[in-house]
Amino acid sequence: MMTISGLAREGGVGVETVRFYQRRGLLNLPERQGGVRRYDAEHARRLRFIRGAQAAGFTLEQIGELLTLDAGQDRARARALAAERLAALDAKIAELEAARKSLRRLAHQCAASEEGPCPIIAAFEG
Repeated sequence: MMTISGLAREGGVGVETVRFYQRRGLLNLPERQGGVRRYDAEHARRLRFIRGAQAAGFTLEQIGELLTLDAGQDRARARALAAERLAALDAKIAELEAARKSLRRLAHQCAASEEGPCPIIAAFEG
């Protein structure tokens, strides 16, 4: 059993983050014991789940759904959410790769000539 600060430390977050997750319904609020709320290993497991899902790019709404699926064992919906997230990541990766390719081209053009305006600056001016 641990206090909210112990739970926060265990999850690598601040106390206000724990409270935020509680307000969002992602973490339940335990009853007071002797005037102090005590959190257990299940709270810590759930907090680690939330943090891991956030690191994978899931929104808090999606995390809430995943948490309910965790209880209901709905693997098909969990796979669908993961597929949606993968598609979004693939799109973002493609966007970043295109930006990298463009910036490399501009850097090469900039290095190739000392005359006229810098191609990098000119590209961003419109």
